[in-house]
Amino acid sequence: MSGIMKVFVLLAVMVCISEAQMDHTSGKQCLCQKTRDRITSKNDIKDIQVYSATIFCDKVEIVVSLKNGRRYCLNPKMETVQKLMTSIMKRGTSSTAGPTELTSTTNRARV
Repeated sequence: MSGIMKVFVLLAVMVCISEAQMDHTSGKQCLCQKTRDRITSKNDIKDIQVYSATIFCDKVEIVVSLKNGRRYCLNPKMETVQKLMTSIMKRGTSSTAGPTELTSTTNRARV
């Protein structure tokens, strides 16, 4: 292989590596690639997890776990989702005992 070809291959590899690193740090590694705009029956919900925006994902994500083991993401901008989250948060703050500090970026709520 000639010297010029080696230089072009080296440049191509460097470009690929730099592109991969830019995508890695640009906040596009979210859990939720698709979101639902509606909620299934509240009786089927086992757990709700709220993930705050981070350097890896620049949006808030709401992941619902069902009793049958399936999981899906909710659109946090939908009014019904906001009402559900508000009712859960009100229920969570009405108790007398609770955590004194938040130790994780993940909030969990049992329904």
